[in-house]
Amino acid sequence: MKIAKTLSHKITNHSHIFDNTLAIYNCALSFVINVIEKEFSNLNEFTSKDIVPAVERLIHRTTSNPSPKYKDFDQHFYKFPSYFRRSAIASAFGKVKSFRSNYRNWLKEKEIALAEGKKFKKNSPTLQIEHKEFPVFYRGNMFERTSDTSAQIKIFHKNDWVWVDIQFKEQDLYKRGVWDWKECNPKLVRRGKKYFLNFTYTSKVELSKNKIKDQIICAVDLNINKSAVCSIMDASGTVLARKFINQPIEKDQLYTVTNKLRKAQAYSGWVAAPNYWRRIKGLQKHIINHTSSEIVSFANAHHCDVIVFEYLDKMKVPNNHYGAKKLRFKLRYWRKKAIQNKVEEMAHYQGMRISRINARNTSALAFDGSGKVERNTKRDLATFTSGKIYNADLSATYNIGARYFVRGFQKSISEKKWLAFQAKVPDLSKRTQQTLSSLISLNQAMNSPKVA
Repeated sequence: MKIAKTLSHKITNHSHIFDNTLAIYNCALSFVINVIEKEFSNLNEFTSKDIVPAVERLIHRTTSNPSPKYKDFDQHFYKFPSYFRRSAIASAFGKVKSFRSNYRNWLKEKEIALAEGKKFKKNSPTLQIEHKEFPVFYRGNMFERTSDTSAQIKIFHKNDWVWVDIQFKEQDLYKRGVWDWKECNPKLVRRGKKYFLNFTYTSKVELSKNKIKDQIICAVDLNINKSAVCSIMDASGTVLARKFINQPIEKDQLYTVTNKLRKAQAYSGWVAAPNYWRRIKGLQKHIINHTSSEIVSFANAHHCDVIVFEYLDKMKVPNNHYGAKKLRFKLRYWRKKAIQNKVEEMAHYQGMRISRINARNTSALAFDGSGKVERNTKRDLATFTSGKIYNADLSATYNIGARYFVRGFQKSISEKKWLAFQAKVPDLSKRTQQTLSSLISLNQAMNSPKVA
């Protein structure tokens, strides 16, 4: 599997000198978008590789192409670097194709709605001409590294394309884990009033290929009260380790800031409140990054092959639910999918896979197979029908891991054998009823000499 990571290097000796370069590049991009849109009927069959020379013949004058159809390009963008021109063509072609595809889908949707006698109020997509993209500086023609913290890049300065010396901050490649990765061409990026060189590093990693019976997994239960609860499990159903991850200080600060924002909006109506939102997004980002890092570190320390999550889609809160208003408020700022996406990215760097299972009843059923549980008012403890009191989130992680292994075993054996195991363990017939007890019973059935 090919993986990539981007490191940002702040340019320390220049700032506004790059403004003209970005402006000219984006003007050229807009020009090319217009050309491709006008000539799209002739360019539709071209691939991304063939589109560059085809569009260059339309806009760029050479000795073999003395009179292109659109002569204004060379006049408006005099001495425009060839690598910028080809980059703009490839980017513009992708944008126009995307617009055309969206427009076709809109026409089909409209046709279906009108055929069914429904009103169709959805606006048609429009082609965005103006963009704010950042160019890539290709080595040799646009970028030359002179040391670990200095380089020369070609920019538009004083009405000409000239080479400029730049200084940028160094990144610890060993600490970032990319010291032996391939370094790609940098991209000039503006954030606020500062400029950065973003280097992308690529590598190949071999994801775990262990059989289901030899795997060790990290089952993760994401929830609102605690950020995550993790359990390390093997295929026999043995729980090897547990971990609770939470950020109580950050969450308290988050709810304090959001309550202040709600009060301000209730008093003054809707207000932009950029300072509030900046603080909220900063706290959310910290919670996402810290939770993801802790999950991956915990799984990597126990040499896990797979990290297993619940499939969490949109969550609806019933109106008659106790504390429904407060729960909706917390769900609004819960970044469950962002945590899963971040963990997936970080886990692939370590060679671990990601899997998701059906979330229904993972917390509602006791892991020992005794049936449904009763949750306390804080929703952190569960009382089993046997009277046993256990942590509800830990019980959920056991069921999450068990469902992953049960699904893996089902895929690895024949349907005939699976029906025999299902006769011995009836819980296997319905995936939403599977618990850790089901996995343990399945292992006993599989090891039974009569079925084997």
